[in-house]
Amino acid sequence: MEQDSSIAHIAAILRQELTQLRPGDRLPSSRELMRRHNVSPVTVSRAIGQLTAEGRVVTKPGIGAFIAQPPAGPSDLPDFSWQTVALGDRVVDESPVTALLTPPPEGVIPLTGGYLPPGLRPDKQLAAAASRAVRRPGAWAMPPLAGLTELRRWFATQAGGDVTETDALIVSGGQAALTHAFRALAAPGTPVLVETPTYPGALASAKAAGLRATAVPMDRDGVRPDLLAEAFAVTGARVFLCQPTLQNPTGATLTHERREQVLQVARAAGAFVIEDDYARYFSDRTPPPMVSMDAHGTVVYICSLTKILSPSARVAAVVARGPAAHRLRASQLVESFFVARPLQETVLEFVGSPGWRRHLANVRTEILVRRDALTTELAARLPAAELHLLPKGGMHLWVRLPPETDENALVEAAKRNGVLVSPGRIHYPSEPPGPRLRVTHIAAANLAELAEGVRRLAQALANTS
Repeated sequence: MEQDSSIAHIAAILRQELTQLRPGDRLPSSRELMRRHNVSPVTVSRAIGQLTAEGRVVTKPGIGAFIAQPPAGPSDLPDFSWQTVALGDRVVDESPVTALLTPPPEGVIPLTGGYLPPGLRPDKQLAAAASRAVRRPGAWAMPPLAGLTELRRWFATQAGGDVTETDALIVSGGQAALTHAFRALAAPGTPVLVETPTYPGALASAKAAGLRATAVPMDRDGVRPDLLAEAFAVTGARVFLCQPTLQNPTGATLTHERREQVLQVARAAGAFVIEDDYARYFSDRTPPPMVSMDAHGTVVYICSLTKILSPSARVAAVVARGPAAHRLRASQLVESFFVARPLQETVLEFVGSPGWRRHLANVRTEILVRRDALTTELAARLPAAELHLLPKGGMHLWVRLPPETDENALVEAAKRNGVLVSPGRIHYPSEPPGPRLRVTHIAAANLAELAEGVRRLAQALANTS
């Protein structure tokens, strides 16, 4: 007890002396402290050890003890709180998009995602196309501001109908196309109608543009035209975003009749339809785009090559006519001028080569194999889960879970069990109707990994039930 009292006494004296020194200054030697205070070496050593534990002193063996640098306190940190008032309440939650774009950790199986795995990407063919493209005269010069004429003509052909290259604008991928379309067609603070459920990136893009996403329900055949008409009437919205082909996440494809009805409803409301044709190349049974049926400038059409090629092949086209086309071009110009010409030249080179058709055939065959394998595994291992529908192609299956399932707990349990899935809630602009999952077959490396991913998911569901 007497020694403990001596240690505390010496530590208190040293604390007082430290206030007279600067960070980095050296303390008196142990021998000097022993002489000054008439204490043992053990007492000095333990007193300095106590100050070290408090973060006041750092010791350097064989050299001595020194005054530590003080920790940064609140007053030393910049104060950004003023920004809360300046920015207002238009907060964009980017976490769903970040989760979809973040590669899985080692050993974790992705049953979520939106891009081809390395084994299906045409990396070698794209590299060869890039090598040929950059040798073209003027490949590094400024492109036409709306995009290479030949590339716009190619996209116009994909759109069909009487669309021409003058209607097409080349932009940096489908997400950028959505952002440009929202900004060009709707004023901040106004509502925009979206299918529910829908693509989380579209919800984030609408929020970033200051728009209020309003849900329009779907069934197995896609958006319901009667409820779309009601939503236009109730909200006064002038923009409707839809994915009429292999909709994400449900896989629904609008029939020709419904496409006509959607166009009629939008025309009656004096509204635009943004047609996000993201899955155009993921099936050989896709119907013609809605834009090919439109002669009134109602449809603003988006077609991207990123998902069918590579995450870094960020090239898409937006097709529009009239004043809307002018606004879209202005949005592209003031934001980023144009898409890099070497990238445009590379994509144009590839889609004009025989490798493009071979790649499409390979991906479409693999999609059907994976879709059927995933469907079989889900039926065998998660019999309580209900498949919304069996899509004609695409990348995802939309699954209804038993009502008592805790969706959040399941997704987290699956992650701990080594498999990633997309929670249903991120696909809804308002309250979801119940627990759902979007399960993706395209992101796994192979069929064996796909089966193992479903096994891990089923185990997670059993552990949370």
